[in-house]
Amino acid sequence: MMLPVMTCRAMQALYLLALDPVAEATGDLNSYGFRSHRSTADAIAQCFGVLAKRTAPQWILEGDIKACFDRISHTWLLSHIPMEKPMLRKWLKAGYMEQKTLFPTEEGSPQGGIISPVLANLTLDGLETMLREKYPKPKNGLNAKVNFVRFADDFIITGYSKELLEKEIKPLVETFLKERGLELSPEKTVITHIEDGFDFLGQNVRKYHGTLLIKPSKKNVEAFLDKVRGIIRENKQATAGHLICQLNRVIRGWARYHRHVVSKATFNRVQRSIFQALWHWARRRHPNKGAQWVKQKYFCSIRQRNWVFFGEVTHQEETTRVYLTWMTDTPIARHIKIKEKANPYDPAWETYFEKRLDLKMESNLRKRRVLLHLWEEQHGICP
Repeated sequence: MMLPVMTCRAMQALYLLALDPVAEATGDLNSYGFRSHRSTADAIAQCFGVLAKRTAPQWILEGDIKACFDRISHTWLLSHIPMEKPMLRKWLKAGYMEQKTLFPTEEGSPQGGIISPVLANLTLDGLETMLREKYPKPKNGLNAKVNFVRFADDFIITGYSKELLEKEIKPLVETFLKERGLELSPEKTVITHIEDGFDFLGQNVRKYHGTLLIKPSKKNVEAFLDKVRGIIRENKQATAGHLICQLNRVIRGWARYHRHVVSKATFNRVQRSIFQALWHWARRRHPNKGAQWVKQKYFCSIRQRNWVFFGEVTHQEETTRVYLTWMTDTPIARHIKIKEKANPYDPAWETYFEKRLDLKMESNLRKRRVLLHLWEEQHGICP
């Protein structure tokens, strides 16, 4: 049963090697999802670039495509994707198994296929080009201030007025998508003023008295805290050390995702909420003990920091003390956005990507030094 699946994945991987360079060469300049060397941080940095200035556009169309991967037209894919049509048709019509039942696929890209993200990008590419041709930046006269930023099937389009976005831009987008068997989600597609702000990729983008600030969104923060509290609830009987090991992975990942925006105040609030959840966890384990006893058992002081949650883990008969990661130790650093036209398959950009790799390695080295210093402080090694 596994052989056909593995063979299919191997074939998709081979075709992906040929298709991905085509997608990079023809893709929208400000498309950042499922592309090599591009990330959500680049998309957020582009949002800052087009919205931060005093003369920047004030209105934003927040677009969300309804069930994008599941509804792409097979007819459109077979007509426009530059690869062998018989092989593509087999993938598109292969269907999927659920509870030993085969379900046919009459629309959408292959379920779980490694080639699906590239097919989706090729389907949506061209929207930014269409908008740039329709609304070029004039040397003189009215500037429509139309900008486009996309990550996977989420995108924003800016404009100088609500009427422009509602009566001209939105119909253009709907026509573009309809040709591909897609449509906008009515519930999630809205037009917002920059002073009211909008959420994009887990961040909230908003102007406060003319200053653009990008912060972790309230919805994203609550989802993260729900996850943390869930881990704590599920480990009522676990040792403090094992609980810390589970929490640290989640905390570090979330903090690193938001480290490029205005997150310091949010990190402090989240840190307090995590402490409160851990304090309740500790008190619940020892209902007959006083607060001072609980503090001494689970919390310690390290240098200038009090109330550090700690525990012990044993690995290969060696016991080590572990400490909960403090989110506020994550340094806030501006992300250097990739250039719009950068193409990793074009030899002309080879030096550019080498420099970016060197900068990334230097940044990682600095982070390791910071972490090492914190570890030394925790273990009393530093003078």
